Amino acid sequence: MTTSPLVPDNDRPPPARFALDRWTWKEIAYLLANLPMAIAGFAYAVIMIGIGVGLAVTVIGLPLLAAGMYGARLIGRAERSRARAMLGVRIDEPSPMVLSRREQGFFPWLWSSLSDTVGWRAVLYSFVRLPWGVLTFAVTSVSLVVLWPVLPYIARLLAAADRAMARGLLSPSDELERRIAELESDRGVVVDTAAADLRRIERDLHDGAQARLVALAMDLGLAKEKLDNDPEAAARMVDEAHGEVKIALQELRDLARGIHPAVLTDRGLDAALSAIASRCTVPVTVGVDLPARPAEAIEGIAYFTVSELLQNVSKHSAARSASVEVWRSANRLLIQVTDDGRGGARMDGGTGMAGLAERLGAVDGLFVLDSPAGGPTTVTAELPWRDRDQDRNRDREREPNRTRAARRP
Repeated sequence: MTTSPLVPDNDRPPPARFALDRWTWKEIAYLLANLPMAIAGFAYAVIMIGIGVGLAVTVIGLPLLAAGMYGARLIGRAERSRARAMLGVRIDEPSPMVLSRREQGFFPWLWSSLSDTVGWRAVLYSFVRLPWGVLTFAVTSVSLVVLWPVLPYIARLLAAADRAMARGLLSPSDELERRIAELESDRGVVVDTAAADLRRIERDLHDGAQARLVALAMDLGLAKEKLDNDPEAAARMVDEAHGEVKIALQELRDLARGIHPAVLTDRGLDAALSAIASRCTVPVTVGVDLPARPAEAIEGIAYFTVSELLQNVSKHSAARSASVEVWRSANRLLIQVTDDGRGGARMDGGTGMAGLAERLGAVDGLFVLDSPAGGPTTVTAELPWRDRDQDRNRDREREPNRTRAARRP
């Protein structure tokens, strides 16, 4: 959490003194402004709820109340800004009230607005603030004239209560907002990763198999032209084209294996990771202890995670041996890759560790790197466990919807 530059430590103001310093004047101004702000907020809350509830028997009552939640959010934002500027208290902004594409429509919007906890807490704040605003305005005004020697202490006491009130009612729900922020960030990572993978596949096809197939088509065209005049030359060109076809097919197989290897689909993680380990430049021991195969998406992420980690072992570690362990613990799939190399690996060291951590985080996974200088290096990755049958059942449930969407004109 970022602290205000006006606050020395942890949103705490400097000690109160007899002298009216700049900080005290800010608190006094805030306390005096409480009354007009409280009157405006209370009036809005009463009018909004009165009209919305009073007209609830009609078709416009609940929509008006739902629309009023946006105004309540604006009041909360204004109060957070005022507290930040004059009291130096930093309150995070809650997530905006945005509907997903699946939730578009009048009734999803109505329900989402009426159940908006951020807006209702701002309404509660507006109700509570009216008597408090009257009290703080009266006490501060009298203290300016009669009790000015102890005004800094009175202002500090009242401002502390204001800080607590603002934090309690205007702060977002910590766990919920943290989770929403993580999901929004993870969604961006998933989109970026998918776009990068599509660009890689497109580049590999364009530069590899597609170029060979274009050259093959041209060679076959020339061979067709020479077939009558120079059959021997045409036969040689056909032989060369046959070789090009084999190379293109091999490149397509390699590309398909990079997207999703056949051994993983047919035989599971144990055989697929053993195949990766056999291509590593150092001896690798593989141990897979799984009671069943996880969901295809989780299995694929685990495969490519181990693949990239073993590539790092081959290229950067100078290790003599390595090991891969995969097991299930409760509802988590755990992966641990260890090597006895020189260590010193870092998340920002250019070895793809940061990208792996982002990809795992996008599916609610974890990535932990332990690589002291001199080794050994241990990488632990966690993925959520999902049964393969659950994903298949989910796909079967979605299939009728896809069929109906395909038939829709």
